[in-house]
Amino acid sequence: MSSTTARSTAATPAPDAPPSKGGAEPATRLERLSGQIQRRGALAVLVLVCVIASATSSTFPTWSNISSILGNNAFVWLLALAMTFVITTGGIDLSVGSLYALGGVLAARGAQTGTWLAILLPIAVCALWGTVQGLLVARAGMAPFIVTLAGLLGARGLLQALTDEGSTTYLIPQHSVFRNLGAGVWTPVLIVAALFGLGALLLTRTRFGATLTALGGNENAAVLMGLPVARAKVLVYLLSGTLAGTAGALAGSRLGSGVTTIGVGYELTAIASVVIGGTLLTGGAGSIGGTVCGVLLLAVIHNLIDHYFSQYGSAFTDTVNGAFLAVVVLLQTLLSRARRLN
Repeated sequence: MSSTTARSTAATPAPDAPPSKGGAEPATRLERLSGQIQRRGALAVLVLVCVIASATSSTFPTWSNISSILGNNAFVWLLALAMTFVITTGGIDLSVGSLYALGGVLAARGAQTGTWLAILLPIAVCALWGTVQGLLVARAGMAPFIVTLAGLLGARGLLQALTDEGSTTYLIPQHSVFRNLGAGVWTPVLIVAALFGLGALLLTRTRFGATLTALGGNENAAVLMGLPVARAKVLVYLLSGTLAGTAGALAGSRLGSGVTTIGVGYELTAIASVVIGGTLLTGGAGSIGGTVCGVLLLAVIHNLIDHYFSQYGSAFTDTVNGAFLAVVVLLQTLLSRARRLN
């Protein structure tokens, strides 16, 4: 027998030999199952809820109701898109709701001068606000929760100062081109869809997106790999502020004025939508498509609550948001624990 044949025979296990790692295959199946639940669970629940709603309500599948759901939640989508990037890094941004309201007021004030100022002023100010928050998180080493909580309060304070504590309301002139930017359904939805498409490409097809995922998975490992961790943190909060300002500008255009009371609690809705859509609250995994499904799922459920339980008001919808968030985080925790045990 040649040496080559001998080596081949020695390398071939006996037919009745036990597998080298009996637990590998069950672990692989579990990881595959948990991944599918994480990525497509919100879509499956959304489809189920829509089917049930269409079967029990004649008004739900009508175009007027669907357009209302899309138009009323277009701006929440942008806040959720911003939150997807932030949470993917393992961070949090509690300031997006306040920046959203501040952007609307700045847009209405800028519209007194011209359309371009109405668009650029809120985006620039909110982008700068996000950059400062990013620098405090990345360079000063402060906790994102504390930094963005301070940002939430500061943005609301600036909003109150600009409007004389809400007594001054800036109206967008009737003849302004900017007033038509957020009107109707299709223009805001198309703008949001385009930004989501760019966001999906950025997160899944660029080095920046890979850096955010690695950063959320293990920051120390990302540093050892030579990834620009500090720069990525600054950029992600810059992006969050920019998207919040854009959403605020569109909301100001849609409402025709700078409303000071909008955006309260929107940061929590954005967080719930993102986590329900499959982005891990601990970071390391983000899903833009899942965020779309998460926003739609909550929007559809709120629509049904308004239809069937309107007497309970917004308190009941907040309860649903909290319940969904708790269930999804619990499910993510159980799946993660099961993967570690296997």
